[in-house]
Amino acid sequence: MTDFAETDEHRLIRESIRKLCSSYPDDYWEEKDREHEFPWDFFNEMAAGGWIGIAMPEQYGGAGKGIQEAAIVLEEVAASGAAMNGATPVHLSIFGMHPVVKHGSEAMREKYLPQVAAGKMHVAFGVTEPNAGSDTTSIETSAKLNGDHYVVRGRKVWTTKAMESERVLLLTRTTPRDKVAKKTDGMTLLLAELQRPEVTISPIPKLGRNAVRTCEVVYDDLKVSVEDRVGEEGKGFRYLLDGLNAERILIAAEALGIGRASLRRAVNYANERVVFDRPIGKNQGIAFPLAQAATQLDAAELMIKKAAWMLDNNLPCGKEANMAKWLAAEAGFFAADAAIQTHGGFGYAREYHVERYWREARLMKLAPISQEMILNFVSEHVLGLPRSY
Repeated sequence: MTDFAETDEHRLIRESIRKLCSSYPDDYWEEKDREHEFPWDFFNEMAAGGWIGIAMPEQYGGAGKGIQEAAIVLEEVAASGAAMNGATPVHLSIFGMHPVVKHGSEAMREKYLPQVAAGKMHVAFGVTEPNAGSDTTSIETSAKLNGDHYVVRGRKVWTTKAMESERVLLLTRTTPRDKVAKKTDGMTLLLAELQRPEVTISPIPKLGRNAVRTCEVVYDDLKVSVEDRVGEEGKGFRYLLDGLNAERILIAAEALGIGRASLRRAVNYANERVVFDRPIGKNQGIAFPLAQAATQLDAAELMIKKAAWMLDNNLPCGKEANMAKWLAAEAGFFAADAAIQTHGGFGYAREYHVERYWREARLMKLAPISQEMILNFVSEHVLGLPRSY
């Protein structure tokens, strides 16, 4: 970790993504956000370039790269001005199938992974429920075995890309919570069909990232084949935990990218906008917050790189992954907020785009886990303080 020089391969990835994204300017993303339209042409070009399968094994159509490479892709997508409207569709395909890669049967991997890597099949993630929130062990969606299939009943919220996805990685309870030795037992992960009569999908009106709809999904006796179970029955929660560090690193990279986009626009505006016969960037009240944003973004980037390197080298990185997400979410939102302030009243106008960055950067302090829950992790597992929840 003493060599911070970017490798030739990483530089090539960064340059390639920047070139691809240059065809999709801020006005494209503003329109997609305003019209609530999924960015199909962008997604399809990313898939055609092989970027969707960057972190999937080569034998299933992927590039076989690591989280370091995936983080670069997502950072640059967000930094282009696409922010979360561009990063989320790609993120869910890059990372969403991780439990299948690691724990699915060979038949399942051969059947689904090449389709996802090629961008031909979309998969959503169904975990969160209205009555459970961050307490995943309290989920109530049930899957009851009936011969060669499960029957699923329940309700999920915040299922992103449910409208566009053919399948959903669905966390269910196959054994009631009051009948298991550990509350994390008895949960099973299913790769279920989404576009079925037994499934009702309702988009949730929300603050930002409106090109990618996030939904409430109700399952009313949906049949799921036993062959579409990921791994063993009752071990679904453990399969989810395996991927948490990778997801937090990728989310951190996206938050970093939004911060970079925000800072770029703010600095350009501060240099060009003249008030009282001087560029506003000459005023320390404008310059210092932008300098602080740059400093915080660079610090977050270091932790992201460290966490990604550790994960790719099979080193324990729970502390680093969680800290990377916390630092990047704070830094990205600070930069977006400073960008609005730099623009003054124009920062509130859609045509300058920073308000869109701000709305999407705010999400990163909540998802996929709140900043407070990360501090809970650091308090307990890093500092050794008693558990608070």
